[in-house]
Amino acid sequence: MAVVVRSGSGLYAYERALARAGLTPVAGADEAGRGACAGPLVAAATILSERKSRQISGLRDSKLLTERARDQLYDEILDKAVAVAWVEVSPAECDRLGMHVADITALRRAVLRLETTPAFVITDGFPVDGLGVPGVAMWKGDQVAACIAAASIIAKVTRDRIMAAYEQTHPGYEFAVHKGYCTPLHQERLDRLGPCDIHRMRFENVRRAGKVEQP
Repeated sequence: MAVVVRSGSGLYAYERALARAGLTPVAGADEAGRGACAGPLVAAATILSERKSRQISGLRDSKLLTERARDQLYDEILDKAVAVAWVEVSPAECDRLGMHVADITALRRAVLRLETTPAFVITDGFPVDGLGVPGVAMWKGDQVAACIAAASIIAKVTRDRIMAAYEQTHPGYEFAVHKGYCTPLHQERLDRLGPCDIHRMRFENVRRAGKVEQP
């Protein structure tokens, strides 16, 4: 059955179109931290309510929101969504799997952890197998599908809070500021202090700072 979504129909258009095709509930999944060289990869999945009274205004790609707006939407998503789940993939597992496989693995785990089983899944960026239900990958899905935008906010806020907590256990790296991404500040601290146990050793800049040769 073809699912038609008209341009300009709003962020909930994909969920509405899939519901008309009998594919409901719809889950969206996204990750945060793929490009970071320290800290975990976090993936989240959400199923949003079809009721207009439970729709969440202001949803958009988490990267386009201020920290304050993300925090407010995070609380609203937890309050209004049908189901929310998130998973954490450790730096060591990211190194073992490689970032692409770790990304797909995290998205799959997040969807499978949902307390409500979806009838259809939309994932951001890459197709994910092993979900047990049909799905589609959507490039920049967090900008066009509400369930993915919500998942991106849950993943981003969750990971940012994890990285801020590392400030206490790993002082000096400024993880609360750069969140583990490859910024000039992070690189300066990495070069001065060397890699710690939450750095991803597959990243060339981390190996270089730790004087570790390419495996």
